Amino acid sequence: MEKIIEESKQGESLVLENKPENTKKLFIESYGCAMNFSDSEVVASILSDGGYNTTSVLEEADLVLVNTCSIRDKAEQTIRKRLEKYNAVKRTNPKMKVGVLGCMAERLKSQFLEEEKIVDLVVGPDAYKDLPNLLAEVEEGRDAINVILSKEETYGDISPVRLMSNGITALVSITRGCDNMCTFCVVPFTRGRERSREPQSIMAEIQDLWSKGYKEVTLLGQNVDSYLWYGGGLKKDFVNASEMQKATAVDFDQLLEMVAIGFPKMRIRFSTSNPQDMHESILHVMAKYPNICKHIHLPVQSGSNRILKEMNRLHSREEYMALIDKIRAIVPEASISQDMIAGFPTETEEDHQDTMSLMEYVKYNFGYMYSYSERPGTLAGRKMEDDVPEETKARRLQEIVDLQQKHAWFRSEEFVGKTVEVLVEKVSKKSEDEFSGRNSQSITVVFPKENYKIGDFVNVKITSCTSGTLKGEAVGYSEMN
Repeated sequence: MEKIIEESKQGESLVLENKPENTKKLFIESYGCAMNFSDSEVVASILSDGGYNTTSVLEEADLVLVNTCSIRDKAEQTIRKRLEKYNAVKRTNPKMKVGVLGCMAERLKSQFLEEEKIVDLVVGPDAYKDLPNLLAEVEEGRDAINVILSKEETYGDISPVRLMSNGITALVSITRGCDNMCTFCVVPFTRGRERSREPQSIMAEIQDLWSKGYKEVTLLGQNVDSYLWYGGGLKKDFVNASEMQKATAVDFDQLLEMVAIGFPKMRIRFSTSNPQDMHESILHVMAKYPNICKHIHLPVQSGSNRILKEMNRLHSREEYMALIDKIRAIVPEASISQDMIAGFPTETEEDHQDTMSLMEYVKYNFGYMYSYSERPGTLAGRKMEDDVPEETKARRLQEIVDLQQKHAWFRSEEFVGKTVEVLVEKVSKKSEDEFSGRNSQSITVVFPKENYKIGDFVNVKITSCTSGTLKGEAVGYSEMN
């Protein structure tokens, strides 16, 4: 399950610099994972070339797009409410067109267009280049739909417009789709099979970001560790590649090293990792280069072997723990975060205790924890009864959250007295006199502003902490400046 972008950013309308020659107005909102937010930047770039400037005022928009998520039922309910709002505005502005993008579009295409008639266009995650044609169809008075999943599309040739950006950190998409077929997850059905983006286009995008003053990139994919470029095509077809293609293929540790060497004064992050694809070679690259951040998001979902099998996770509890041991040995300063699902079908109290004991073993720095909600179209949705009572799910989730809170305190306290490098990202929410940024381990650090500025790499001595934030005093610039 892809890490969900923080709650405060959900549904934020995205605005970028206007082109004076553009006459139409686009209102675009994103929900869900980092990949959706990255895709919205691609869409804005395509539509900017098609005559649209962005607006944050819904009522003045000619085109309203919502980039959607199907991971959790809550996300779908939120988007349905937004569509009701758009349609209320549309009644006073009948020229306005409403479109749904992304994963929910792929899943609910006929429902949105034909049964409920709440949108004019439906565009799946691989069809954004078709938007100008689809909008022409809508202008002619026809509903427009393209949810065909591609074997090739990676948007490597589109330079994304940075919508969510603070001008300091950016997301760079390196893979699309997923081959893992976890039984709880809709991603393989909404984003298609896994394919990787050409390495030179990734390097060119990062070069462009560097030239514009960005200081950190996150290499992004549903499963970055299985990145594999061999000239194009699906990952699963690599077995049929020529000897030359196999000999010149680029995998994730090679890509990571290329980026680290190519941009030594830029911080490199990556997300999301899948346990069965995180090879030791990746850890050695992380350990070797100081500009690769020492944080691994390593979803496990459950600590029970029986439930892991039901989920079709391609690793066991023991294999996961062995990987944790390897991370601790090779990259001892690394922080590790998790995704966890409480109350998966057939989960017993013993299974739940297995999850709790795994958490005790790892002591994660932070995590993303959910109670199971059945997603239509998934294998679990089709074949398994959602048989754990809601009150049991809620209690187990609360126990997981409470234990994670305890571990987060433990991990935060380990930093007190140490000096950490912080990339200054913004003014602190709580005080105008303090800056906020993250250290290499992706933990938020706040410190008094003094004469530093946003975009600086600053060494900060940690003096106190909460479970989620480190506090300290700046002691000078770091070598990354």
